[in-house]
Amino acid sequence: MMFEPNDKYFMEMAIAEAEKAAVEDEVPVGCVIVHEGMVIGKGHNRTEALCDPTAHAEILAITAAANHLETWRLDDCIAYCTLEPCAMCAGALVLARVRRLVFGAKDPKFGACMSLYNIVQDIRLNHQLEVVPGILEERVAEIMKSFFKTVRNRC
Repeated sequence: MMFEPNDKYFMEMAIAEAEKAAVEDEVPVGCVIVHEGMVIGKGHNRTEALCDPTAHAEILAITAAANHLETWRLDDCIAYCTLEPCAMCAGALVLARVRRLVFGAKDPKFGACMSLYNIVQDIRLNHQLEVVPGILEERVAEIMKSFFKTVRNRC
């Protein structure tokens, strides 16, 4: 688990995506996919806007990256996610053959890359990702706490 020089830089971009989600009243999760130092896919949660339970930040970013590269194989790519991916998104990262996952905060309720499960490093699967947790973790956690506090105060 090695930090790379640009990890914070790209996590800032993922945080900007998460902030877009919060403005749209979506759970504030953002993701960017990087290939050879360039962002080729990005997304933020859109499940409410699209009425689609699969419209997670990671899925949207993976789709954009695959379209950009014109292949589903993202084996030279790095995913920067503000929150530890859920089982669906972890599975998609494995299927897309993403090389490395960097995330901000752990997700004790849904996290499938460390907290509840570790799908992305399961040796029974045909691909495993390098995982780097905790990049800008406090900032990501504060965005999540603030969003859910606002939601609770509406009730």
